[in-house]
Amino acid sequence: MKLQFKFEEVARLPLPGDNVAIATRKLRAGTMITYQGQELTIDYTVMEGHRFAVKAIPPGDALLSFELPFGIAKHPIEPGNYVINQGALEALQVRSLAFPLPEEPNFTDQMESFILNEATFKPAPPLPTHANPPTFMGYRRELRGVGTRNTIVLLGITSRTGSYVKQLANQFRQEISNYPQIDGVVPIAHTEGSTEHPNNLSLLLRTLAGFIVNPNVGAILLVGDKQEPVTNQMVIDYARKHHYPIDDVIHHSFFLTGDFQESLKEGEQIVRNWLPIVNDMKRTPESISNLKIALQCGGSDAFSGISANPLLGWLSKEIVRYGGAANLAETDELIGAEPYVLQKVRNIETAQKFLSLVEQFKEQSAWHGANAEGNPSGGNKYRGLYNIFLKSIGAARKKDPDTRLDYVIDYGERMQPSGFHFMDSPGNDLESVAGQVASGCNLIFFTTGNGSITNFPFVPTLKVVTTSKRYQLLSKDMDINAGAYLDGISMDELGKNALALTVETASGKRSVGEKAGHVQVQIWRNWQQTDDSNLATLLHKPKPSGEPVPIDQTTVASFPFSFSKNQDGSVGLILPTSLCSGQVGNLIANRLNEQAIGKSNGLLRFVSLAHTEGCGNSAGDSEETYTRTMLSYVTHPLVKSCLLLEHGCEKTHNDYMKNKMTELGINQHQLGFASIQGDGGIDKVTKKVEAWFDKQLERSKPSKKTAIGLEGLNIGLLIDGPMTNKAAEQLSTLTKLIVKQGGLTVVPENSPLLLEEGYLNHLLSDKTVSPSLSYGEHVNKNGFHIMETPTTHWVETITGLAATGVELMIVLTNDRPLQTHPFVPMLQMTTSETINEKNGNDLDLFLTGDPTTWIAAILNRCKDTLEYRYTPKLFKHGNIDFQLTRGFLGVSL
Repeated sequence: MKLQFKFEEVARLPLPGDNVAIATRKLRAGTMITYQGQELTIDYTVMEGHRFAVKAIPPGDALLSFELPFGIAKHPIEPGNYVINQGALEALQVRSLAFPLPEEPNFTDQMESFILNEATFKPAPPLPTHANPPTFMGYRRELRGVGTRNTIVLLGITSRTGSYVKQLANQFRQEISNYPQIDGVVPIAHTEGSTEHPNNLSLLLRTLAGFIVNPNVGAILLVGDKQEPVTNQMVIDYARKHHYPIDDVIHHSFFLTGDFQESLKEGEQIVRNWLPIVNDMKRTPESISNLKIALQCGGSDAFSGISANPLLGWLSKEIVRYGGAANLAETDELIGAEPYVLQKVRNIETAQKFLSLVEQFKEQSAWHGANAEGNPSGGNKYRGLYNIFLKSIGAARKKDPDTRLDYVIDYGERMQPSGFHFMDSPGNDLESVAGQVASGCNLIFFTTGNGSITNFPFVPTLKVVTTSKRYQLLSKDMDINAGAYLDGISMDELGKNALALTVETASGKRSVGEKAGHVQVQIWRNWQQTDDSNLATLLHKPKPSGEPVPIDQTTVASFPFSFSKNQDGSVGLILPTSLCSGQVGNLIANRLNEQAIGKSNGLLRFVSLAHTEGCGNSAGDSEETYTRTMLSYVTHPLVKSCLLLEHGCEKTHNDYMKNKMTELGINQHQLGFASIQGDGGIDKVTKKVEAWFDKQLERSKPSKKTAIGLEGLNIGLLIDGPMTNKAAEQLSTLTKLIVKQGGLTVVPENSPLLLEEGYLNHLLSDKTVSPSLSYGEHVNKNGFHIMETPTTHWVETITGLAATGVELMIVLTNDRPLQTHPFVPMLQMTTSETINEKNGNDLDLFLTGDPTTWIAAILNRCKDTLEYRYTPKLFKHGNIDFQLTRGFLGVSL
């Protein structure tokens, strides 16, 4: 194998003043490279995208890329030395690499903060404008600009209405093809608005208001719940107060009050009445000065700053010169690139606001024990972005050096009609995109090195990949190959082709992502700390012991009960390792269910647990909570077969999960692993997952069933709303019956049940209860347990509760029934005649008459459910949701 090369054959120097180069292919240790008349010898294997020195760097001197510093040498670095920091070294150590790594890093990330010299600051002139802008075929809105799509949007105001808007959208999946001028009936479901006094309230209202008036919206149904902390009226009031033109869009405010199915019929009728009206909206020729483009990157690599991001810099410059607008975001992904971002600015106030937002982001992260500079994911580091400075230096290239920074705006704040904007947002791709859409963007450009597949429901996304090699691997999931620049195509030629595709896409040509049909939405998630006053306490909070809470030893009358228990699980689980693989997991699970794989072996269904975590958020306690909960699902007793599906560039990739499972002693022999990026895109990974489950289930034996009593019951117990003392006493007796026979009962810490004297007095001798389990911790010893709950969010609570290993959840409600879990059955019941009359079609049991008969009624319904003779009503209706908590210290990065 050849081990001697010319520099240009194997490496790139982004700018002439750099002292490190980027390897464009894997370079084995011992490889010799001819560079500027000298021979460099590579000391350790350098992966593609990683860097090696081309000049001697003394200790204390800066390492330079794009002629900007990204680290400080710890000791002498010689030409040919592989350069690596501690963060990248740790990221590589959990990967299965076939070559040795350096024993220690040779540079540190310590960098000086940028200081704006106000005395020498000079405002930059605007870009010269172009005459005769090209046109596209768009939807002219009177007061909202021009849309590139014409969509009916079903907007869930809070997380509580998310499953409703998804089910409502499903009603139109086939019918919408009869309306060629409508680009879809799409749901917007998110995680926010369901906790009291959220710290992101103003941001949330601004985002929802921005969604309403985005020009790609033809009509919008606001779906809320009057009992939630955030309501439809709050959003409407915010929009009117801030002069959003909401009367320029067809809209209706709808509330969930009655049963789920009736609400679906009501919503369906409203939307059906809009179909012919929205279909009559026509495209007309419009100047590209009406384009407002979002500039995003995700799954970035070392080549993002050389090919894909400069391409967007070229494109955004042209759009601005034609009178349009561009929106650069991701605040923490510009830390270290301030000299570049601020080299041309409209005025000093704009520069000052940019820097103040960077400092504000750092401060907010610090309140949660996080470092904003900890943004790069494991995938970033694996592909050569060692730290935030390198990542930012490349990310900033989405702004061309000639382009002036015109405006700095808050998250979701409406953009000016033209000019280059920076919008405050976290680096979390989905959260950042949502803010850009709310600000008015009608087209999204998303650069990626690894091959991120993110798409937004009503604004098309064009994905730009950094290298030809990656494009060939993921050609069915990418729109533009910026790697052609690395292959010799000029940036001007590549830019002109991208501009032509921009016009075509704005005119209605479907992007690759639109054809694939997978979309995701996430709004900048709530953060729980508003200063650092609680940080030390939270960081050193003792962990629960895992031991059951002792219960009162007073005997209770025995109760004859038995059921036939499935010993081998009944669910085929696809476990996405991050937010970006969740929707693909859903698509695959749906296909597997359509094929009825595994039915003969006792498999009931396939489930994918799509969520919003695993990347774009802080490490530490939040990441520990996430990992613990995910691995608890891997070992859940209802799971027959489980496959982990990674996106490929996240923090918590498959290798990360494998290492954690090894630490915990979890047997991986029967688990499957697949990678959307690593296996070649959505089509290929889908076939791989299908083949794995087919083979796995083919060789598995039919599920065994065993007759068992109360000792086999593993239940989670919740209440929603006030309850009578009689009901509390009966639930206390039920708990004692199960626990004394060796079964399991888990109650969440936030449950009002733990405040009910009728429950505690009959159950516990010591009423000063505290959690025995961490959130999402798998139970290792049956008994009575209390699980930590950092929030009051209903779906986060049941997500953690199900992870403990309970196989059935019982909810006593005095309100409208709530969302259920994707595969752990939830029985919802009431003792209220009023609630039963109003919501009986969604309830599984009405407890009436003599309270001493209620336990029998509950256990009989449990038996029917566990033996698969009864399906909880709201599960059958599709009111299902799943969401992981970030805990007290989780924050978006």
